[in-house]
Amino acid sequence: MAHAMSDDQVAGELKKMTAFIRQEALEKAREIQIKADEEFAIEKSKLVRQETSSIDSQYEKKFKQAGMSQQITRSTLANKTRIKVLSARQELLDNLFDQARGKLVDHVKNKGKYQNLCKNLILEGLYALNEDKVAIRARKEDYDVVKKAMEGAKEEYKKSMQGREVRLELDEKNPQPEGCSGGVSVVGGGGRIDINNTLDERLKLLETDALPMVRTSLFGMNENRKFKD
Repeated sequence: MAHAMSDDQVAGELKKMTAFIRQEALEKAREIQIKADEEFAIEKSKLVRQETSSIDSQYEKKFKQAGMSQQITRSTLANKTRIKVLSARQELLDNLFDQARGKLVDHVKNKGKYQNLCKNLILEGLYALNEDKVAIRARKEDYDVVKKAMEGAKEEYKKSMQGREVRLELDEKNPQPEGCSGGVSVVGGGGRIDINNTLDERLKLLETDALPMVRTSLFGMNENRKFKD
């Protein structure tokens, strides 16, 4: 038969139970704290990695932007410099051909040389047209010189073409326009074919044909060009 516990015994048992529960609670609290600390450390490390990656990404982006900006600046400066160089070269070439155009006036003043030049320009047109009747257009102030040149051209054409005659007419209704430096136009085909042998036109052709050679003589060979003229 069990004996009833005294008040002291009951108090002792309650004290033991309280101590046990308290110990269990402390251990549980420590486990929770440890787990919380671990989770905090993991989350902290994750956040640090994310922020580091974000900073690296922003830095890389800014670095690329800075690099692109420098490239654009260098390219812009290079283009501006190239344009200035090309403009200066073109100005020099324009001046060169302007000087050549000015010398045409001096050549025209020498009537003997100018008459022979007009004769050759007429002959060139005659050979190209190969017609029996051809009109010649010239400046009004050159009519006297051109008429003599026409006679010389007719004779030389007849000799070189084994006696073939050609009829030349000075087209006084259609003189060369004001500002023309000289020379002639040889018109055939009933007025449909106009061989422009004026000095201005010949100089234009010379500019086109001789420009590559002149450019090379003045500025040297362009190593960047894939094809040569």
